[in-house]
Formats: sequence, C-alpha cells, structure tokens
Amino acid sequence: MFSINKIKMDTSTIRQKLQDYIMGADDKKVNAIYTIIESDINEMHEWWNDEDLIAELDRRSQDLKNGNDKGRYWEEVKNEVLLKVNG
Repeated sequence: MFSINKIKMDTSTIRQKLQDYIMGADDKKVNAIYTIIESDINEMHEWWNDEDLIAELDRRSQDLKNGNDKGRYWEEVKNEVLLKVNG
C-alpha cells in the first residue's frame, strides 16, 4: 500500500490548469466538459430568470425611489475605499 501526497491548489492555479487543458483538448473532450457544466453556465448568464434576484432588485429600487435608502454615489464609495486602503 502506498500513499500519494496531494497538493492542495488554490483556485487561480486550478483555473489556469483547466484553461490550459481546454485549450489543447480535442473536440470530444471539450464537448464532454461543456456538457457537464452547461446548466451552470446558462444559469449564470440568465440572471433575469432568477425570481428571487429580481424581487430583491425590485425591492432595492423601490427603497431608493421612496427614500427608505438614500443610496450613495460611486465616487463617494470609491474615495472612501481608497482612503481606507491608502491610509
């Protein structure tokens, strides 16, 4: 009996390895990989079909319109973050 030491890779390394593999894979393998993840890909790109997300966006929009949420300008948020990051 022998043991194989598995090295845990970080996500960016895994992504790079997958990208490299797919770029050199034959059509049959690319199609097989796509078949496995196709439904996830479609769900990611069809956010407008997510009823919970749309309800949340509608709620937030209504809060802005009726004054329950004052909102913030992008420049204001960006400057606040930059001040925290840069000291």
